[in-house]
Amino acid sequence: MDAIRAESVSKSFGMVRAVIDLNLTVGSGEIMGLLGPNGSGKSTTMKVIMGILRPDSGKVSVYGVDALKRPVDVRRMIGHVPETPYLYEYLTAAEYLDFVGVAYGIKPEDRKQRVEELLQALQMGEHVNEVMSGFSQGMKQKVAITAALLHRPKALILDESLNGLDPRSARIVKELLHRLAREGVAILFSTHVLEIAEAMCDRVMI
Repeated sequence: MDAIRAESVSKSFGMVRAVIDLNLTVGSGEIMGLLGPNGSGKSTTMKVIMGILRPDSGKVSVYGVDALKRPVDVRRMIGHVPETPYLYEYLTAAEYLDFVGVAYGIKPEDRKQRVEELLQALQMGEHVNEVMSGFSQGMKQKVAITAALLHRPKALILDESLNGLDPRSARIVKELLHRLAREGVAILFSTHVLEIAEAMCDRVMI
């Protein structure tokens, strides 16, 4: 079974055809890249897969669950990192991630352990008690990645998520994503930079 499957998906906004007859599969443990310039429909495709947008035609499933009929169940299986993370910047990283963990229904002891594990992997542990309004874009992106992984999703969708990262941070995130793929997480990754796609992905769709 494919982890993520989109069949003959199309989506328009008025007269603008954002996605046209898209067919896409991502296997468990695979990093699949969507490569294209800004405005080419990558973000729209990801929102359709997550059940946030309803396609005009076509079918989408995540681990066999129909994204159109059961969008909430699909979103429970997916971690999502948008290009621009939406964070409560008046909170510390620890407070924000605890809030996200509560929203996912994660037990307190499990939340603490999972946050520590992920922040250590992203080398952000020393900043956990700092207010996020003072974070760089790259640090905010790392917090967003941590939040997306708190509930141990079976699939991860990243929309231009290496934007704003310095080379060292980008390498750290790449290492984490490859580790997740080895653990069986299906990863769909969009970018407009060919070099990033080549370094990150097992397959690329243009």
